[in-house]
Amino acid sequence: MHSFLLIGQSNMAGRGFFNEAHDIDTSHIYILRNGRWQTMFRPINCDRSFSGVSLAESFAEAYAKKYNVDVGLICCADGGTALSQWKKGELLFDNAVNNAKLAKRTSKIVGVLWHQGEADCTDELYPTYQARFEPMMQAFRDELDLHDVPFLLGGLGDFLKFYPIKNYTHINAALKKISQDNELTGFVSAEGLTSNPDNLHFNASSLYEFGLRYFKEFEKFSKQFKITDEEVTSDIKRSEMELL
Repeated sequence: MHSFLLIGQSNMAGRGFFNEAHDIDTSHIYILRNGRWQTMFRPINCDRSFSGVSLAESFAEAYAKKYNVDVGLICCADGGTALSQWKKGELLFDNAVNNAKLAKRTSKIVGVLWHQGEADCTDELYPTYQARFEPMMQAFRDELDLHDVPFLLGGLGDFLKFYPIKNYTHINAALKKISQDNELTGFVSAEGLTSNPDNLHFNASSLYEFGLRYFKEFEKFSKQFKITDEEVTSDIKRSEMELL
């Protein structure tokens, strides 16, 4: 099984409305619950009572279809959280690391999906976003030995100007710069995507598209993750045994 660590705030957790969601083939998608893999069900990231559809769903579906392998989602995003809450030693960092270590016992982590920044759009915080983000990213790589996998960073939606949240364009600029300055780091644009009526969270249709954009960005690094049929068979058998 190939797995992905999902971290960030509410737009990574997912707030898309279920009645607007695309159908997803869940036959090869699993989510980590209590250290074991369970067949995907919604919501995948239960951080709040109003959690909804996630961009990771379409990402995982595309990955499973392309590589013919089971995909595990390690869902650790938490709504409303600031970057400072994700640095090494903080609860969210430790929780994500602990869950990822459990996942590594029965899967191979091949990527990290990040979406966060709305909480850091204040005049005081946005100027130092890159300087604060890079040590956090490096800490995740070091703690989980993920030096050879991509870290994908999603952009903030333009609809935030109607919330209103100012300075979101500066966070997007910082995310792009981080992807340019660091190896195995990609930026996923949210340009043209739309929101729920709250003008804060991506709607279900846009989350579906966003997940496909994340996958397209991941594909730029895919040569490093070429797997053989033998490895796929082994992974599937192992995941099936864990679910017995």
